[in-house]
Amino acid sequence: MSVFNREDDDGVARGARAVIALPAGLDDSLRSSEARIEEARGLAQAIGLDVVDTLALRVRGPKPSTLFGSGQVDAIGSAARMAEAQLIVVDGPLTPVQQRNLETATGAKVIDRTGLILEIFGERAATAEGRLQVELAHLDYQAGRLVRSWTHLERQRGGFGFLGGPGETQIEADRRLIRDRMAKIRRELEQVRKTRGLHRSRRQRAPWPVIALVGYTNAGKSTLFNRMTGAEVMAEDLLFATLDPTMRQISLPGIDKAILSDTVGFVSELPTQLVAAFRATLEEVTAADLILHVRDIAHADSEAQARDVTDVLAEIGIEPGKGAAILEVWNKIDLLGAGEADALRAQAARRDDVIVISAISGEGVDGLKRAVADFLGKGHRLRSVTLDSSDGAAIAWLHAHGEVTSQQEQGGKVAIEVRISDAEWDRFNAR
Repeated sequence: MSVFNREDDDGVARGARAVIALPAGLDDSLRSSEARIEEARGLAQAIGLDVVDTLALRVRGPKPSTLFGSGQVDAIGSAARMAEAQLIVVDGPLTPVQQRNLETATGAKVIDRTGLILEIFGERAATAEGRLQVELAHLDYQAGRLVRSWTHLERQRGGFGFLGGPGETQIEADRRLIRDRMAKIRRELEQVRKTRGLHRSRRQRAPWPVIALVGYTNAGKSTLFNRMTGAEVMAEDLLFATLDPTMRQISLPGIDKAILSDTVGFVSELPTQLVAAFRATLEEVTAADLILHVRDIAHADSEAQARDVTDVLAEIGIEPGKGAAILEVWNKIDLLGAGEADALRAQAARRDDVIVISAISGEGVDGLKRAVADFLGKGHRLRSVTLDSSDGAAIAWLHAHGEVTSQQEQGGKVAIEVRISDAEWDRFNAR
């Protein structure tokens, strides 16, 4: 359900010329206007729009009718006409009335940040579940925008047939159809949630820890995922390259098998419709044993991005000190100069919850695996056991499921010291 393909649209699509208008000064963001414009440009380019001009306009008091002041609206319209742009992207939320009035005043199609992000998600969703989640978010967004300049919505239906009651207007019928479709999707997603819950409980019965990668979009999660698993998940210098969660098995020092999960990237002002729609997917993060918060440490807005990720995690019930431990992974160290990189490494060395890496070059990834194993192995204890030298299967099992710190053979016996979890030790004894 694309915001670019409604029946009254002018066929705006990939390759369309677009002007970005940023309403600056409306929030307490740590980001500069330049950084926000650059991110909006990246979002637009992610769906193939040709950004031909950008404007950062300071809004001291948002106007209920147009958001921007009248002079600013004129400037936006003039920029769109001069650049022959078919589309104006407002990097912020618009009410349906503001969106309609801006279109009337500028003579161009207008979408807001939420609409733009929903459009990206609509293009990228690959699985049936992902498409359902995106459609639900789209419908929720569109339901409030049926007051657009669609003149056909004012007509009344007759009071017979399968659709429409006595005197029901087209807009009422459309809203009812949207509500019905949303209810159907929610039922399907609830079934997906139950299925995911069954899969999670099955994994929890198995002794395999789950590690979830989270982070701002384009922080390098998928590149790190590929580096650690040998998989070939789509990993591009592109916002929201990954939408559908992917899980793979990995081995860690002293841990034969763990599950690594790659998730959708977060972004500032992530539409609430998407947070709600993707809740079933995000529940994978809440059930993880360890969360790796991947940060683009070379980005000028790394701190602000980290705060946005923390905010979204809080929305789904994950906060520092509650639930799974969170390990920060400072990625893209290779993009920094030697002096700045060394300073960050020294800063990270003073903390026990930060690892510095480059997912592209592989720098620090072995150290990350070691740190993950240490976090997961905090409940492991050192055990001593003596086995027959001929019992190769038992010896191999201990090496696979624990960290063997000492192994000495004498007189047909092998004395082994192994660091292993209580659960794995019980499994070993049950053999």
